[in-house]
Amino acid sequence: MDSISRLLTVPVPRYTSYPTAPHFHTGIKAAEYCEWLGALPVDKPLSLYFHIPFCDTLCWFCGCHMTVVNGYAPVREYRALLLDEIELVAAALKKRHAVCHIHWGGGSPTILSADDIARLNEKTRINFDVLREADFAVEIDPRGLSPDTVLALKTAGVTRASLGLQDCDPVVQRAINRVQTIEETTCAVSMLRDAGIASLNLDLIYGLPHQTPASWERTLDFALSLSPDRLAVFGYAHVPQFKKHQALIRQETLPDMDLRFQLAELARQVLCAHGYVAIGLDHFAKSHDSLARAAASGTVSRNFQGYTTDSAPSLIGMGASAIGSLPQGYVQNVTGVPAYRDAINAGRLPVARGVALQGEDRVRRDIIERLMCDLRVDLNAIAAGYHLTPAVFSASLEQISPLAERGIVKICDGTIIISPAWRSAVRLVCAAFDQYLPRKTARHSMAV
Repeated sequence: MDSISRLLTVPVPRYTSYPTAPHFHTGIKAAEYCEWLGALPVDKPLSLYFHIPFCDTLCWFCGCHMTVVNGYAPVREYRALLLDEIELVAAALKKRHAVCHIHWGGGSPTILSADDIARLNEKTRINFDVLREADFAVEIDPRGLSPDTVLALKTAGVTRASLGLQDCDPVVQRAINRVQTIEETTCAVSMLRDAGIASLNLDLIYGLPHQTPASWERTLDFALSLSPDRLAVFGYAHVPQFKKHQALIRQETLPDMDLRFQLAELARQVLCAHGYVAIGLDHFAKSHDSLARAAASGTVSRNFQGYTTDSAPSLIGMGASAIGSLPQGYVQNVTGVPAYRDAINAGRLPVARGVALQGEDRVRRDIIERLMCDLRVDLNAIAAGYHLTPAVFSASLEQISPLAERGIVKICDGTIIISPAWRSAVRLVCAAFDQYLPRKTARHSMAV
């Protein structure tokens, strides 16, 4: 595994977008974003993402934009600002658009009071035509989840809950400052199911301090006992140079690359042995779940929330640090709540940066998305769709030839196929098609 470890110890993006977030720039202003919104066709549904950047404790592994609060006043004030941003976005759109997908992320969206959950939902439905069949997902911290919150989510129309589990071993939990008992998680799952929110996801993380194959298998067994519809099994990205609080996790307690790879493979083997379908890099779903069906038909998509069945051509992000994806490019809001407050109170879309798609961005984005979602891509078909010759990818194919020599990928008649046993290396294959990567490789996490 030594040579494999060296291969995988390469910093590459997670490819939730292309170009990736480190290449966003401040040249995209609120006025340009407003023009992009106004140009969106009214006959195409939208996807909406709302960011709630608050938690009541700090998990040391966290890589999200969030703030720890000790009282509810900052959350209440932020909720009012978010309602104002909804109106700013709706005004820029000019017409009332249909919405087929809603996602609340954080932070911890369940830090919102039941009343504020209702207010946010009501404002959304006033300004957008939320379709009856819309998928409405909310990220949930099981710790302290109350029956009132669950009822408010159900009343709002939430169809899917994504619960953070990470790892159930007490030693690991203490090392990441997230103590969450089995009883708390089990109770949260029961409350959600009793309320009729039947579609449940669990988020797990490998690569955390003190994890061993034995402890990780116990976490997987507990997760399976809850019978979730989907699981996301993420690799921990230790980047204390960007997230200072991660320095509280001692480097020497983290699994090395060989063990990280072993933990990732153990998750795949255990979950697939229990009937889950492996999807893309790190998601798993029951065979009857809509995500598994989309994988079977080649229609899975990938965005900033991970793998999804969301087919909307535009995702509008609202809230501090939220990222949107539109046909013209990407846009990200200011990350800090004070700057967000200033922009909203000035009646201005709170744009901080973004990037307009140009040149070969769209074709390379399509290639990377198909690789990330399907572990295969037909370069000839994509080239033909953009009126290009396959020769444009010759440098990328040369770059992945060492992976082909190792059996990680197979290249046949213009089609790249990644071996299912090597799905952990998919980001390395994608990186060969990334024209921006050579400039800033160090900002990314390891391939596995």
